[in-house]
Amino acid sequence: MTTVIRPEPCCVCGSRIRFGKTAIKCCQCQLLLHTKCREQCPSLCTPRPHHHAWPREGVLADFAPSTPPLVPTLVVQCVTEVEARGLTEVGARMVKTGLYRVPGAEQLVREWKRKLLRAGGALPALSSVTDIHVVCGVLKDFLRGLKEPLVTFSLHPAFLRAADIPDDAASDTALRHVVSKLPPANRDTLAFLMLHLLRSGKLWMRSTWAGQHAHALSPLRVSHSPDCKMDVFNLSRVFGPTLVGHSSANPTPLAIMEDTPRQCKVVARLLSLPPDFWRGFVETEQENLVPMSAPR
Repeated sequence: MTTVIRPEPCCVCGSRIRFGKTAIKCCQCQLLLHTKCREQCPSLCTPRPHHHAWPREGVLADFAPSTPPLVPTLVVQCVTEVEARGLTEVGARMVKTGLYRVPGAEQLVREWKRKLLRAGGALPALSSVTDIHVVCGVLKDFLRGLKEPLVTFSLHPAFLRAADIPDDAASDTALRHVVSKLPPANRDTLAFLMLHLLRSGKLWMRSTWAGQHAHALSPLRVSHSPDCKMDVFNLSRVFGPTLVGHSSANPTPLAIMEDTPRQCKVVARLLSLPPDFWRGFVETEQENLVPMSAPR
């Protein structure tokens, strides 16, 4: 807790915190928030970096903070905005089709991605983006634009093999092992996104894996959010190619065709792992977890 001397915007709601008011100050990134906004804080914080632009492309570690959890601020900010607005906003396209399945306007997605990359760690407020699908699009486009997917080229075959194991318990054990071998930034970001997707779809993984092909995803269509229409099947289809990708930067047409259903299977299997497994990577310093955006 601190007493505000110079009025500053709240990092959650954006409203100014007036002189003399009591506020909460993050000891990690030094940003302020109203005491009333404490419960609305997202689940991650990144320390305030030097103000320089991120590279236009790179591997995930090039965008990650220097202290754990190693999740890029851009990812944290997009997820925060989606969870603040996207799961409750009502719109015909969103309710009927699905939050991450509806594409945002391509030009706006490109513009906002460029703006965020130029900003580096101190990001402009995404609350000014009218269409939440644009925020979703920025997140997906950022992940797709990495030089290497979250599932690295070298570990790609191991993820596919683990997901192909027909016994659920054995498959889960193998996936836990291979996740732990990911580079720290990839592992932490994957964990952060898995928790986000589980929250977004309100998923409870009670079904078992029934086969080894794309049609086997259908038994995993379990209860899901009535607002975002994203069950395991849809989440796996949307994020399989983005998170899992291929074993090289230039896959052959045959590899693309063969990998697609297996990418979906990997994501479905990862979503079946208990949330506590993922929390172990990203919730080690809960008292410092608040978002960071540029002052208005």
